[in-house]
Amino acid sequence: MDFIAIGDTTVDEFIKLEEAQINCDISSEKCTISMRWGDKIPYEFSQLVPAVGNAANAAVAAARLGLSSGFVSNVGKDHFGEKVLATFAQEGVDTRYITVNENIPTNHHYVLMYNAERTILIRHEAYSYAIPEGFIPPKWIYLSSAGKRSEAFHGDLAAWLNAHPETRLAFQPGTFQMEMGKEKLAPLYAVTELVACNKEEAERILGLGETGIKELLANMRSLGPKIVLITDGPNGSYVYDGKEMLKIPMYPDPTPPIDRTGAGDASTSTFVVALALGKSIREALLWGPVNSMSVVQEIGAQKGLLTRTALEGYLAAAPINYRIEPL
Repeated sequence: MDFIAIGDTTVDEFIKLEEAQINCDISSEKCTISMRWGDKIPYEFSQLVPAVGNAANAAVAAARLGLSSGFVSNVGKDHFGEKVLATFAQEGVDTRYITVNENIPTNHHYVLMYNAERTILIRHEAYSYAIPEGFIPPKWIYLSSAGKRSEAFHGDLAAWLNAHPETRLAFQPGTFQMEMGKEKLAPLYAVTELVACNKEEAERILGLGETGIKELLANMRSLGPKIVLITDGPNGSYVYDGKEMLKIPMYPDPTPPIDRTGAGDASTSTFVVALALGKSIREALLWGPVNSMSVVQEIGAQKGLLTRTALEGYLAAAPINYRIEPL
């Protein structure tokens, strides 16, 4: 198989708020949302989106872009678990490595939407994590968000990768993986081909305050990965392979974004898919923001994911300022 993602999956329930107050700092960052306490808050609509999550989104992105794609994860033996499995099957994602748990429910998150931004209420169920029995080494493993009981699994995966150098690892750290700290994850970073995160996450992983992109790229690569990809919202994406630091701007939005959920997953997974297809780092850097642009035009992290033909069409029609520059 070309691409196997590993991580938690969930059912996201989107709730579009009608009324809220957004408060940001002087630089329009570190925003909070507030609503009337002890009151009834109106909402426009709710929408259930199954089979999502960082790694799940990556598996679907890979399948739509033409790779043979699979997923290692957990669901409950319940209605939501059935919807998750059916969604992956419909997308052409191999589900043989998804464990169905009798007594643990499927993850269920709530996404509060207001304007184009969102806040996600998350709960990771207490699943067990292990390399599946009979696991066939793929060309790429894409590891992302997993629950608190996954700590030992990261060491097991590092050992497995050492024993299977034919498989490359792309690592997009999730919340708990960042909480584990870079020291505990040192063996995994040492066998990582690509690590990807946004600017704030890089600062958190490294234990730094506000830091420039060049320093973040260099320090993240010093953890062990061969390639570092850092996204920075409207400022674009950056990559460093030990030889050169490159920058690409956002691909322009055709219309104002509807929902930014999954934008980072789309960009990162598409970059990895491009590498898996034999593209250069420069070509991969061009691919990522295109899928990110498409995803934010829809509700949920997967509806807007592109096929390879559609993505290449956007690249062919890209404006002249959508180009790679040295950092």
